[in-house]
Amino acid sequence: MRTRVKICGFTRVEDAVYASKLGVDAIGLVFYPPSPRHVSLTTATEIVRALPAFVSVVALFVDASEKQIRRVLANLPVECLQFHGDESPEQCRIYGKPYMKAVRMQQGIDVAAIADRYHDASALLLDAYHPGIKGGSGSNFDWGLIPKDCALPIVLAGGLAPENAGQAVRVVKPYALDVSSGVETDKGIKDAAKMAAFIQKTNEAIEE
Repeated sequence: MRTRVKICGFTRVEDAVYASKLGVDAIGLVFYPPSPRHVSLTTATEIVRALPAFVSVVALFVDASEKQIRRVLANLPVECLQFHGDESPEQCRIYGKPYMKAVRMQQGIDVAAIADRYHDASALLLDAYHPGIKGGSGSNFDWGLIPKDCALPIVLAGGLAPENAGQAVRVVKPYALDVSSGVETDKGIKDAAKMAAFIQKTNEAIEE
């Protein structure tokens, strides 16, 4: 199975366009004002309009209000929602869109139970736990905490970079990798060479 690649936290049109030329499967746009990768609806619209066909757009929210989310959906063609807060399954599914639920991994987390609770999710996104930070910390976690057989597809995040992308594919065999800080020169500013290397290393590992 091919491991897909999502690059998250775009803030510039040119970075997203270049990622699409490299063959990225999805781009993530962060609608969480405290995040340094937060984008306005205006900027997000510019980014999405510049993308070619077949690149999925994922909108990331952290405990956002229904009004905030519906405003984004009313103005932006979004293929998938990504919830990084304490959203209940009911709060995730009311929009009638495919969604991913982020899980901040640490000892004692029961991934199988979470998969059962969010049974209609398109995937679980497993990220590193960091006190006070809802994702995007650049930290990794013990991949040994990931169950071998999960009822939902696994999207692996947390501390990924070109240097460990291949290992992540070989060890975890996830449905997709989700990278952000590992392909940046600064928060929200993507590095063309790092994005290219990340996708290359992922693809090489798939072919092994």
